[in-house]
Amino acid sequence: MERKWWTLLASCIAIFMLLLDVTIVNVALPSIRQDLGFSETSLAWVVNAYLLTYGGFLLLGGRLGDLYGHRRLFLAGIALFTLASLACGLSTTQWMLVTARTVQGVGGAVASAVSLSLMVTLFTEPAERAKAMGVFGFVASGGGSIGVLLGGVLTGTINWHWIFLINLPIGILTAWLALRLVENREGIGLHHGADFPGAALITVSLMLGVFTILQVTEWGWGDVKTLGLSAVSAALLALFIHRQATIANPLMPLRLFRSRNVAGANVLQALLVAGMFGMFFLGALYLQRVLGYDALEVGLAFLPTTVVMGTLSLGFSEKLIMRFGPRNMLIPGMVLVGVALLLFARTPVDGSYLADVLPPMLLIGVGIGISFPALMTVAMSGATPSDAGLASGVVNTSAQVGGAIGLAVLATLAAERTSALQDGGASHAAALNSGFHLAYLVGAGLVGIALLIAIFVLRSEPMPAMALEPEHAQGGAGEPAYSSEAG
Repeated sequence: MERKWWTLLASCIAIFMLLLDVTIVNVALPSIRQDLGFSETSLAWVVNAYLLTYGGFLLLGGRLGDLYGHRRLFLAGIALFTLASLACGLSTTQWMLVTARTVQGVGGAVASAVSLSLMVTLFTEPAERAKAMGVFGFVASGGGSIGVLLGGVLTGTINWHWIFLINLPIGILTAWLALRLVENREGIGLHHGADFPGAALITVSLMLGVFTILQVTEWGWGDVKTLGLSAVSAALLALFIHRQATIANPLMPLRLFRSRNVAGANVLQALLVAGMFGMFFLGALYLQRVLGYDALEVGLAFLPTTVVMGTLSLGFSEKLIMRFGPRNMLIPGMVLVGVALLLFARTPVDGSYLADVLPPMLLIGVGIGISFPALMTVAMSGATPSDAGLASGVVNTSAQVGGAIGLAVLATLAAERTSALQDGGASHAAALNSGFHLAYLVGAGLVGIALLIAIFVLRSEPMPAMALEPEHAQGGAGEPAYSSEAG
């Protein structure tokens, strides 16, 4: 096997480990709460602390990879994430676990933002690029469902500490593969975009925005703190965009978004991931709290989704993308995801797995399996080698921030609906289930908006010709050449 395919393997193992930690804790939360004495409110920070820093540092991590060298930053991120995982697994207090999860998010953001950029520089042939994106798409989309499965198995058979300790051998293997197989190319240098004030603006804006949304459950939508912090986050984002448009060496060159395919794909991905995250998180809660499944049963319930995703992403996505084009694969995939969410919105309190849960899980597996490789192909279609880390950071940011904000909104709507029904005399199970139904419907609406973007914004081409200029080709005042119509 060629060296670049081994490099892809190292990147995919890393992404799998990083995305695993977004969902692997869900099934273990009841055990963590009982063991460390979390309250219902504070328990949410076991998940939120990771999402907050992961989403906030993705863009900065990707650009630092371009500047300092992709392998160097990749190894630094993996090392930080692995050490933080050890701290999570050894945690005996609430503050220790939440602090370690926060550090995990920083390391995960750096490694994740750089990993996708490695493929942009390695796979230049359309057929090879499609195959690589299929493998990467399975790992990126399947990480959530595999996380639920693995979390259930580890929590049910050993204890919750092992959902974090499992990262140690994976992290060590990934670092070893990267040291041996990933080419150690120098970065383009700080003079090509070391905009640290801009990095501070966007990182604080993203983290503050995600934090505010995550606090809505406690504060409420109209609370002065919610409105005030939202306004501050929006103001910081506006300042960041203005700065990027006016300085000589921006952190995020706005030319990246001249391509309607690149811009549209990132917005589309944020909406799609929001709906998908809702299924994984709220679906696990439905199985546990409404149908009474234990941790291991919840994990096994998600297994068919993972198998279908893997079969399509690894076995068929390359051929389908090359035959029909990425945009034309996105549309039917998103339709299936939307239908799956609508089916979840009719699951009864006394639901049957075979009749009520398995059909939408299979549909969402098919939908994600054929749409995510195509989506990432489109989203990275404007990336040049010198901007690959940045483009990767943007792609990952749109996914993780979209997922975090979307999940927070869906969970908040579900909680408000449940509380209102319980106040009206409904049973706990019925109120919970009705809250989940509302969240699924809203998630289906978000996927519907994403579908409209795919139809009316994205352009259809057989296979995006990636804007890969020669290593030293430059455009403008020392900036990398860029294709504004790529994709």
